[in-house]
Amino acid sequence: MIFLLDDILLSPIKGLVWVADKLKDMAESEMTDDSRIHEELLELQMRFELDEMTEEEYLSKEAELMARLEEIMERKEEL
Repeated sequence: MIFLLDDILLSPIKGLVWVADKLKDMAESEMTDDSRIHEELLELQMRFELDEMTEEEYLSKEAELMARLEEIMERKEEL
């Protein structure tokens, strides 16, 4: 009987813990998803090849994206 009451009283807390774990997992997944960065790099290269940006703009944006990609790789290693 006591165990049943404990389960009933603690179920909302257990539910919140479960939701928090799922949110944490989703955030980690998003933070380590490098597919978007790869897409941005491809788009950047196409824009450069179509003369929609200067080489200086291209190199600057490419360096920024590569730094983000490196951060993601480091995060993946930590996990």
